[in-house]
Amino acid sequence: MPRRFWGVKRLLKMPITETGDQYSIWVGLIYIFNLIVGTGALTLPAAFSRAGWALSTISLVFLAFMSFLNATYVIETMACANAVLKWKKLQSIKRESIQDRDTDEETTSQQYGDLEEPLVCGTSIPSRYYSLDQRVELGEMANLFFSKTGRLMFYCTLCVYLYGDLSIYSAAVAKSVMDVVCSTVSSNVTNGRGWESLPCFNATDDPMAYTRLDVYRVSLLTFVAVMGPFVFFNVQKTKYLQLLTSGMRWLAFTIMISMAIHLLTSRGAEGRPPTFDVTGMPTLFGACVYSFMCHHSLPGLISPIRGKNGLGLHLSLDYVLISVFYLLLAFTGAFAFAELNDLYTLNFVPSDNENIFLKIVDYFLSLFPVFTLSTSFPIIAITLKNNLQSLCLDTGRIESYNVVVRKILFPVVTVVPPVLLTYYLEDISVLIEFTGSYAGAGIQYLIPTFLVVSARRHCVALLGLGVVNKYKSPFSHAAWAVFVLLWSYMCIILVSVHIFEKKS
Repeated sequence: MPRRFWGVKRLLKMPITETGDQYSIWVGLIYIFNLIVGTGALTLPAAFSRAGWALSTISLVFLAFMSFLNATYVIETMACANAVLKWKKLQSIKRESIQDRDTDEETTSQQYGDLEEPLVCGTSIPSRYYSLDQRVELGEMANLFFSKTGRLMFYCTLCVYLYGDLSIYSAAVAKSVMDVVCSTVSSNVTNGRGWESLPCFNATDDPMAYTRLDVYRVSLLTFVAVMGPFVFFNVQKTKYLQLLTSGMRWLAFTIMISMAIHLLTSRGAEGRPPTFDVTGMPTLFGACVYSFMCHHSLPGLISPIRGKNGLGLHLSLDYVLISVFYLLLAFTGAFAFAELNDLYTLNFVPSDNENIFLKIVDYFLSLFPVFTLSTSFPIIAITLKNNLQSLCLDTGRIESYNVVVRKILFPVVTVVPPVLLTYYLEDISVLIEFTGSYAGAGIQYLIPTFLVVSARRHCVALLGLGVVNKYKSPFSHAAWAVFVLLWSYMCIILVSVHIFEKKS
């Protein structure tokens, strides 16, 4: 048998893997756990307290389920993309083999009989076309399965979400630094209106003294001046930096939960969250969507996993554990503190405590967003810059464009809008409400649903009904897709009405 035909058989029998280390499914789930449980969780206690503990619990569990449902859609679409790429590669090899064949038609027919034909009808069979071995990012899926209009909408939604991410990161860092530098005030003051006019230091009587808003803006500009230049380069997060920030994140979350439990046991519940308060639902929705966001990064974490059988079941276990963790963080915070900051770490602003250890812990928690978000900001900014270039330029001939356009214009367009937005809008809850409720809903709900529906239709037309995708979502009935779309549109409408009512 000619060598090319052995290559075709190997193409179907052997996984197409990315270069780099592979890891077990449990390690992969830990990575997904760490990806989901990020700084978004710091906004949950305040949103939880405003919407009421019962309504928040029901909403958080339901939104966790919706996030898991759409994660299975991303996995199914990734398997479909692998199948399409394998099919195209197979057809390319076949065409080359037919052009070079020296044998008669009968021999060629026998050789093709050893292959899995794309168009299989009748009894459903497991297919080697469908796999998760080759990493296919959301943008590549959009290019495969969306029309030109769909691709445009995808990139616009992704860019808006990433802009929102950068704005939230910038505001969170600047506000954390401000609260550490300035004198302590009660959280109901910092969460309400008028805090920006307060003097940074209560002891001063100088009318020209720095206000809290001045310090916030200086912190913001300093942060962007330090981290912004990285967007001009292709800086990638290192493995050791990931380990360091991951360890700091878990240390911070463990300390916050432990201290809240200690406060509850020592002085009782000072917080009195209501049972139901629908007025807090939009903020809670934005915080939950933001806190369960992982869909844009799932392909890169799933493809290196060895032995992907039972991936859906293991992923559901991950979501259960994350939901329990979020409920523990939100419940302890909502009942331990009478007033909660939009950013939970600000409830641990250093006080005049004489205990050095507690002071160190308070400073660590207060500056926690600064440590973690400073490492994430350049990566998110570079991702946004690359997507803006993909949207506006022909990436196939990127080097042909003017160096000013490539090296200066797009980095500036990436960094400047979030800085201007957070310079004049310091309210993190508003930023999260908008980013999570609009762009977040698009990334987490609408895009995976439209992708999976289009991918199913595309693969059936290409491979036939009998070729089975073993990574098919358990929510494969069309009614589930309709339900997700209706839910997304309903939430967007409700959030929009709430925002307009607040302005009126």
